[in-house]
Amino acid sequence: MAKIKYSVVIEAADGNYSAYVPELPGCVAVGDTVEETLAQIKEAIEFHLEEFVRDGLPIPKPASQTREVIVEVPAA
Repeated sequence: MAKIKYSVVIEAADGNYSAYVPELPGCVAVGDTVEETLAQIKEAIEFHLEEFVRDGLPIPKPASQTREVIVEVPAA
């Protein structure tokens, strides 16, 4: 089976983490750790794609690019 790779954005929140997928609006997950959040978003992506297939819709192609970029700015 072919694999699709989507970019996932993980953000720290108050006491947990949240994640979303730019190409899949509404595909979100939360977890207590980064690892848990990644596991949750993987399940959410799979569920989202199953819904696309069930509804006869095309699966969105990955388009976002990810890189780690550090931007240094003066402290206020």
